[in-house]
Amino acid sequence: MQTWLITTTPKTVNLAPASVLEEVLQNVYTILTTVRYSVPLERGFGLDGELIDLPIPVAQAKMSASILQQIAKYEPRCKVVRISYVNQSEGDTADGILRPVLEVAIIGS
Repeated sequence: MQTWLITTTPKTVNLAPASVLEEVLQNVYTILTTVRYSVPLERGFGLDGELIDLPIPVAQAKMSASILQQIAKYEPRCKVVRISYVNQSEGDTADGILRPVLEVAIIGS
């Protein structure tokens, strides 16, 4: 099974993906970078913005659960193999910023 890594590093959106793989990976990236309630006709889409101010371990657990739920609902062609977060030694979680890194497989590829 081949897997891909997806991060929340900003990137350009391609409105005409060349393949199903590119489309699915871009859809997962969109889920990870959208705050719930910010999409006018789909208020349930995205990750919960109320995780800000929670202790890091609690926020990680809730964010991981939210990521799995959102991907299952909005991009069922993707299977999450692993969720990790930027290492504290790199500074982000020490500063209170959670950056998920997903390892995913595409179902049927």
